[in-house]
Amino acid sequence: MWRERVRYWFDSTMSRGTPALIVWLGCASAVLVLVMSLLAIWLVPKDVVQHGGWAEMFWMTLMRAIDTGTVAGDSGSPLFLFLMLLITIGGIFVVSAFIGVITTGLDAKIEDLRKGRSRVVERGHTVVLGWSEQVFTVVAELVQANQDQRRTCVAILADKDKVEMEDELRARIGDHGKTVVVCRTGNPLRPADLDLVNLSAASSVMVLPPATEDADIQVIKILLALGERARRADGPQVVAALRESDNLAAAQLAGGPRTQLIGADDLAVRLIVQAHRQSGLSAVCMELLSFGGNEFYLRSDPAAVGQPFGDASRTYDRGIPVGIRYVDGRVVLNPSVDAVLADGDELILLAEDEALIRRSAAPAQIVEDAIALSAEPEPCPARTLMIGWNKRAPKILDLLDGFATCGSHLQIAGTGEPRPGTYPNLTIGTTTCDPTNRGALEALDVGGYQHVIILAADDLDEQQADARTLLTLLHIRDLEQRLNAPYSIVSEINDDANREIAQVTEADDFVVSEKLISLLLTQLSQNLHLAEVFTELLGPEGAEIYLKPAGDYLVPGTVANFATVAEAARRRGETAIGYRVASRFHQPPGYGVVLNPPREAALALTANDRVIVLADLGLTDSSQVDAVGSVQASG
Repeated sequence: MWRERVRYWFDSTMSRGTPALIVWLGCASAVLVLVMSLLAIWLVPKDVVQHGGWAEMFWMTLMRAIDTGTVAGDSGSPLFLFLMLLITIGGIFVVSAFIGVITTGLDAKIEDLRKGRSRVVERGHTVVLGWSEQVFTVVAELVQANQDQRRTCVAILADKDKVEMEDELRARIGDHGKTVVVCRTGNPLRPADLDLVNLSAASSVMVLPPATEDADIQVIKILLALGERARRADGPQVVAALRESDNLAAAQLAGGPRTQLIGADDLAVRLIVQAHRQSGLSAVCMELLSFGGNEFYLRSDPAAVGQPFGDASRTYDRGIPVGIRYVDGRVVLNPSVDAVLADGDELILLAEDEALIRRSAAPAQIVEDAIALSAEPEPCPARTLMIGWNKRAPKILDLLDGFATCGSHLQIAGTGEPRPGTYPNLTIGTTTCDPTNRGALEALDVGGYQHVIILAADDLDEQQADARTLLTLLHIRDLEQRLNAPYSIVSEINDDANREIAQVTEADDFVVSEKLISLLLTQLSQNLHLAEVFTELLGPEGAEIYLKPAGDYLVPGTVANFATVAEAARRRGETAIGYRVASRFHQPPGYGVVLNPPREAALALTANDRVIVLADLGLTDSSQVDAVGSVQASG
């Protein structure tokens, strides 16, 4: 029985891995050296004395056990040499086994590291949970945002091989600059795996929806797995995106009141409606949401306390004040010029970098003769063609009707069976046709519409749906040129790579993609207070972005400056944030959009140019202004 216990104890010890094996080899080496030294002292005492005594003998046997070449220089009796030979042979086996154990242990450790199962010990890092196409945009934006930081870290936890994730990031993004990107393999639904990315020390957590049909269910389960980590007052800021806006309430309950949520479905719907009559809005939104251009910053300005917003906004040379964040957390964009800033209030500024924001010694000169005195155009009925039908179409119709002038018409063309309801402002017509068939599109009399919306099919694979959308888009563009009947086009695209393809031939279409969701997630992860700003900017209430004719602000061709444009907008109750040059509508990367221009630089705009403003125009419908965008954010 005792033999079995000893064997069981030995087997259990050996199974503990490399450290246990090293200990056993060390014990075997010690026993070998001790036994051979005692034999030498007993059998050949004269040789032992000749070589320095028993202490020197222990040292000699140890050296011969770990260095097989040492025996070549031995001298003494044949028995002494034989004993030294035995210790050398024994040492060969022990050292060989030791090298093998070390090699095996190193291989196992390297393999374990390749599996991505070691714990992250960073602090103040950003954690990304999940893996999808959005991760490349998120990481690229974080790298851009952290360029001026000495060292930052992004930790990604996904149920995917660590090496594959690193290879894909390297291929798609390239150099990470000063940002360290750490990948870990694990299931975000398991609390033990969440510990790998050191959530308790993270500054923010982003939950990305996976590329599956039950994406929202997975996101909600991850929010539940985060548990108290996301609810603690000192915990990381959590932001997440859901595909179906109907699931926002359940996700908010799972994540807690501090979790910021984005409803991708509602955001896409509102951006489609807002963009289909405002060419160039895509470039504006991309720059506002990305870290590569101008961004929103919150800034306390003691010098502005007690001043009306209109007076304070005139004194900034670099950076455009666009709103106020009051001390109670309330955000107002495009506030009244008479709104007075109190102690604790913060200005919301649009600037290229926070370090570049500065006030000028004196307000910029206003060219009064260049200010135009045109009135807002009267709303008029519009004709819109919507090609395709998907699950977002009913919400698009509801929003279109809410902002349409009575008598407007919407024609739905596609292969499905749309079931539009009855609307007070819109009349709805339906036509059955193949959106990829040129003859069927020509029969629609596309030239008789002012606006065209192309929806992606949701009953096909994303790539197949995008391929059909691109073909339809090319037909519609060609018909526009042949008929010489310009109309605005907005296309819904699933994959951002296909969005870039769609903009190769012409960039005047607003293409909705998940990239906007990724950009918004990244912005919120870096500054939780921006949630209120984007909620106000993209929500159905408050100020929105409009691209309006430059002739409404400046006399066409008159040389002035942007300070004059800003003053003209201020007199109309709007905030000018930039302009779009018509001659560069199709020139990447900005497509003619210039945000936060120098206030005093000479500027002349034509009648075809656009001024980009923040305005609250209510429910209007005209050829220049229509609709709103919204982000569903809570917290």
